[in-house]
Amino acid sequence: MNNVVSLFDGLSCLQIALNRQGISYNNYFASEIDKHCIAITQKNYPNTIQVGDVRSLNLPMDIDLLVGGSPCQGFSLMGNQLNFDDPRSNLFFEYLSVLQDLKPKYFILENVKMGKPIQDAISKLIGVEPIEINSALFSGQNRRRLYWTNIPNVAQKLEASRSELGLIKGISLLSDNSYEMATVRKGNPRQIVRPATDKLPCLTASYYKGVNADGRPGKAKSFGDYEVGKIEMLSPVECERMQTVPEGYTEGVSKTQRYKMLGNGFTVDVIAFILSCIP
Repeated sequence: MNNVVSLFDGLSCLQIALNRQGISYNNYFASEIDKHCIAITQKNYPNTIQVGDVRSLNLPMDIDLLVGGSPCQGFSLMGNQLNFDDPRSNLFFEYLSVLQDLKPKYFILENVKMGKPIQDAISKLIGVEPIEINSALFSGQNRRRLYWTNIPNVAQKLEASRSELGLIKGISLLSDNSYEMATVRKGNPRQIVRPATDKLPCLTASYYKGVNADGRPGKAKSFGDYEVGKIEMLSPVECERMQTVPEGYTEGVSKTQRYKMLGNGFTVDVIAFILSCIP
């Protein structure tokens, strides 16, 4: 690829995914305003071209890949669901503007699970329906996200690879009634719960809701041994593992900032899987 553009680049999970998938690129343009994220990106990828605020961009006309996950707080079912009335989620239109004006060869838009009306509105504007992917296929967490993309055959390859992915990663897929992954931020309690099967251990991070997911005694093993129902604070390295970010990648800033950027970032292996479908 020649030009790759990442809007709301965060800690540059897209670059990790591109490199993990063996996709070369000449220029990587990152739109990010958080100084801590920029510092981590430049530490790991010093050739990154930082282009600043998404609302005032100067980008090349020929883009091979456009990727972004606009702030999700207004869309999230866990929030007030202000949707486009939330100024953070309103930044989606900046992504849409770049998509419509520069017409990249391939694009990916990531966001949280949301109400069906707003999901349909975004789909109509983007021109494709989203694919729901749970990070549990790729890591030890329940993290359901929507991915709008024009990369072909992603849904078909995902379905064909579903059981293989789970077996390769050693991840048990939890039921829809289990805990959901919460944003990884310092101060939120984490509960380590027993996996749905004794053969494929899984660590799930969540907001604490009082009891363990299935009520069974025993221990869950993933990054360590944890008593079922015991509240634990995950370390930054454990959060890196859950997001399939290389261990130590976010070192260099405070723990608070590491938790924040990891919680806001992509699950790298999910993006790498989508990129693997590029013809």
